[in-house]
Amino acid sequence: MAKFIRVRFILLAGLLGMMPSLSSADISITIAPPPLPVYDQPECPGDGYMWTPGYWAYGDDDYYWVPGAWILAPRPGFLWTPGYWGFEGGNYGWHGGYWGPHIGFYGGVNYGFGYFGSGFGGGRWEGDRFLCNTAVWRVNSSVVHNTYVDRTVIRNVTVNRVSFNGQGGIEARATAEEDAAAHEQHLEATQEQRTHEQTFIHDNNQRFSVNKGNPTRATVTKVGAREEVNRPAETPGERKETNQEQGTREQRAKEKQQVNSGEEQGTKVREQGNKEQGPKEREQVTKGQEQVTKGQEQGIKGKEQGTREEAKPKEPANRERPQERARPETQNQQHREPNNKPAEEKPKGENKGEKGNQEKGKEKQQPQ
Repeated sequence: MAKFIRVRFILLAGLLGMMPSLSSADISITIAPPPLPVYDQPECPGDGYMWTPGYWAYGDDDYYWVPGAWILAPRPGFLWTPGYWGFEGGNYGWHGGYWGPHIGFYGGVNYGFGYFGSGFGGGRWEGDRFLCNTAVWRVNSSVVHNTYVDRTVIRNVTVNRVSFNGQGGIEARATAEEDAAAHEQHLEATQEQRTHEQTFIHDNNQRFSVNKGNPTRATVTKVGAREEVNRPAETPGERKETNQEQGTREQRAKEKQQVNSGEEQGTKVREQGNKEQGPKEREQVTKGQEQVTKGQEQGIKGKEQGTREEAKPKEPANRERPQERARPETQNQQHREPNNKPAEEKPKGENKGEKGNQEKGKEKQQPQ
């Protein structure tokens, strides 16, 4: 009989050990959980993903950090209410998170990124589509298309990194709406989330006794991923506009690199085209360029000459030029030269010639 009871106890202990710590408040310890670490949020991997904040879990006699991650909702219209540590009766107990149509009470803990202590501002459902609030979450608009902007959910309050509710921690109480959400039909953490938590219990760098509150992996891109490293940054969720600007700068840098690569390819193509041209074709192109250059130079000189002529002072129209007065005198002299001899000289010359002919005729008539 004693052996049977012992076996039952061992089996029960084993089952309790296999139960995920985020599903109920069955863990009760006397050591307060560490403050929330400071970390940055990775970019949303695609449409439909929502952020689940990181938290301190307990196992193997130590707290260890479970990284925040993006995850797809198990059902359209459901939101994630994070778990939280509560102090009551001298012990700290864990209240596991759950999925439901409304956000319930999560201890008033400011997890950031839309979970600022009460309610939720990271996104909303529109039918079967989940839209991300880019004022709170780090989203690349070229990857995620279902988005909106609502900055009214951001609270300008003093950042409180306390990770538990109750005496010595956050003095917050559930509202009527949050109590109603807890009693609605909801789902416990998915199998992916449970595996995600159990994975990091075996990573010593996630243990508080080793990292002293600065875990190696503060976040991962998706639930179940382990390739991410710590992203130290501002307090969670308090400066999301800056993160959005960083994403925009990264996108612009990528676009600039694409433009530069396109220009380099164009230059290479032109160089290859020049190499493929024969020497005659290159000479013709060079000569044509030289002719164009000469024509441009002649046009410039012509413009300069025209400008100089316009700049010369104009003489009055009624002013006589010395060359114009000299010309009529020369012309008159040329016309007077044939008139220097008297008009009778011409007939005299003609008479002499006639007399000479008559004398010659007389000589011929005289007998010898």
